[in-house]
Amino acid sequence: MSESSTQSGYIGRFAPSPTGPLHFGSLVSALASYLDAHHNGGKWLVRMEDLDPPREQAGAADAILRCLEDYGLGWDDSVIYQSQRWDLYEAYLSRLRQQNLLYPCDCTRQDLQAMGGIYNGRCRSRHPDINQPHAQRLKLYDLPTGFFQSDELRFTDLIQGEQTQNLRTQAGDQILKRKDGLYAYQLAVVVDDIEQGITHIIRGSDLLDVTARQIFLFQLLSAPVPKFGHVTLASQSNGQKLSKQNLAPALELKDAGTNLWLALAFLGQKPPQELYGATSKELLSWGKNNWQLPAIKGLSAIYSPLAPSIRNSDE
Repeated sequence: MSESSTQSGYIGRFAPSPTGPLHFGSLVSALASYLDAHHNGGKWLVRMEDLDPPREQAGAADAILRCLEDYGLGWDDSVIYQSQRWDLYEAYLSRLRQQNLLYPCDCTRQDLQAMGGIYNGRCRSRHPDINQPHAQRLKLYDLPTGFFQSDELRFTDLIQGEQTQNLRTQAGDQILKRKDGLYAYQLAVVVDDIEQGITHIIRGSDLLDVTARQIFLFQLLSAPVPKFGHVTLASQSNGQKLSKQNLAPALELKDAGTNLWLALAFLGQKPPQELYGATSKELLSWGKNNWQLPAIKGLSAIYSPLAPSIRNSDE
């Protein structure tokens, strides 16, 4: 049974990593997810993906939640933290292990580079010493008869349209538990989506490439597969995406009305000019009532944090 439920059946989520403050690119993804959920009478959840302590920034989780609240993006259930759910992830790993779908791997990053960046299943037959540090990999292809007929996985993205990925040549066997004992994102995100009953995942298009392997894991675990929609990434005029790694400026409360209007425009929603700089409540109310997911399709936009501008491909 899922941890959440809603009368309309729709449950969406926003799942940031606490590696720094939210920026305009984060706002675009959060807003798209939030508006799609509320426009469809659903619930919107927030999950903190704090799986990787070495990459996390002290105080970032609390700052992210405060920023969402400051911008009016309130969540509909308790925030969950992946760092508190290790027993759950281990239980799911045990299920996969019992089905003979996991194997130990002691390959290094250099080994992976020598394979061309896609893991080729080398340790499936090598049987590394399990008393030495090793990762746990999922058999992502060549499964026993009855699972799948092809290495190719096809799905329809709500925004990007038809997608196809060859799991053997484009993904390779995925690590679900790392050598250092930390659980991998690919496992935790699917387990949490299952447990929270997530039905729709609206997120940035930088995660489109991992969607097929996540869908595959949902199927292996006999769980309903959410509908996915991947939003165009916000980028700077030099082509770099807005990200914490690229030092994108943090969102400021004083700019909430302006940033929300710009995010709506970025998403192709055409907010009225008279709402530019309006309150968060007014902009979110307009967004919920006028939300059009199809308007995002085909957009190619650039956001400049120094001189905000929106340039869409249909202009």
